[in-house]
Amino acid sequence: MAGATAVSELTPAAKSPAAFAPFDFSQPPDIEGFSRLPAARDETFKEKFLRKTKENPFVPIGCLGTAGALVYGLRAFNQGKTRQSQLMMRGRIFAQGFTVVAIIAGVFITAMKPKQ
Repeated sequence: MAGATAVSELTPAAKSPAAFAPFDFSQPPDIEGFSRLPAARDETFKEKFLRKTKENPFVPIGCLGTAGALVYGLRAFNQGKTRQSQLMMRGRIFAQGFTVVAIIAGVFITAMKPKQ
């Protein structure tokens, strides 16, 4: 009988939702010494593109050069100008290399900037 009374005494407290939840899930936790940042504003594709182009203008230049060499080379290949097509494909490889170097340099420069 003593065991039955112990179980019946615990049952009402165990059904209480506050007994299981260490904090309220509808609110973010309150952490001492931590201040919340203001909500970031979502930028449009155009705004992001312009910001990234200003940060590293050589990447879009390299991409345009790569695309231009590819289109011109494919056009020359279609017209049967094999020599010109080969030169343009080599130019495309050069432009791709330029773009990759520009991306790596941009990442390196961004990593070296002091945080604001």
